[in-house]
Amino acid sequence: MKIILVGACGRMGRNVAEVASEQGIQIAAGIDVVSAPAPFPLYTSISEVRLAADAVIDFSSASGLESTLAWCEARGIPAVLAATGFTEGDEARIARAAEKIAVFKTGNLSIGVNLLQRLAKKAAEILGDGFDCEIIERHHHTKKDAPSGTALMLAKSVNEGFGGGKENVYGRHGMVGERKTSEIGIHAVRGGTIVGEHEVMFAGQDEIVTLSHSARSRKVFASGALKAAAWLSGRAPGLYDMDDLLGDLI
Repeated sequence: MKIILVGACGRMGRNVAEVASEQGIQIAAGIDVVSAPAPFPLYTSISEVRLAADAVIDFSSASGLESTLAWCEARGIPAVLAATGFTEGDEARIARAAEKIAVFKTGNLSIGVNLLQRLAKKAAEILGDGFDCEIIERHHHTKKDAPSGTALMLAKSVNEGFGGGKENVYGRHGMVGERKTSEIGIHAVRGGTIVGEHEVMFAGQDEIVTLSHSARSRKVFASGALKAAAWLSGRAPGLYDMDDLLGDLI
């Protein structure tokens, strides 16, 4: 399998390259505006790449979305979108691209986190409105978006488990009044070198149920991205996520 890696010189890009090397997967080319030593050809823009590949993995940022999708569309190459912080306009652009190519997008590429998502949804279904749900996410101090894409993904699944109708409330400050049963609280913590921690707490009368996941290394996300790229290869155009991949594993 040959991969074009966007964001190749960033933290996640370096992890993807390392895991790919361990697994015998070739990085055909890397894309990054910041130059750094790399064991593969490095370009500042994906538009400069003329090499063949089986998939693109994009770990850059939402600002590079258009160039990645346009390149993939022109060549019929599937894309794994691993960035977060997409706007509504970005989401619409991704949906349009998925009409032409296979696109894999998820808020988190860890198999464990996506299992947590399923468990949280099931817990909400069983516990019901007698329990309040709060989501706490913790990341390193250089993360730019808050809350994390994973926290939003978890909140969406929890809301589905509750039957819909809940609203996300981002942190609390001042005299906010009594908590409403319609709320899903989401809280972002930033500090140090925390790779990524997510906790889903269901608080009921005299009892608390907590589901959590802690990533100890960025390699779990790199491995997930490579799994997604391999799974995506040869798929029909469409928008896929980790739930689709898990469906094949379970």
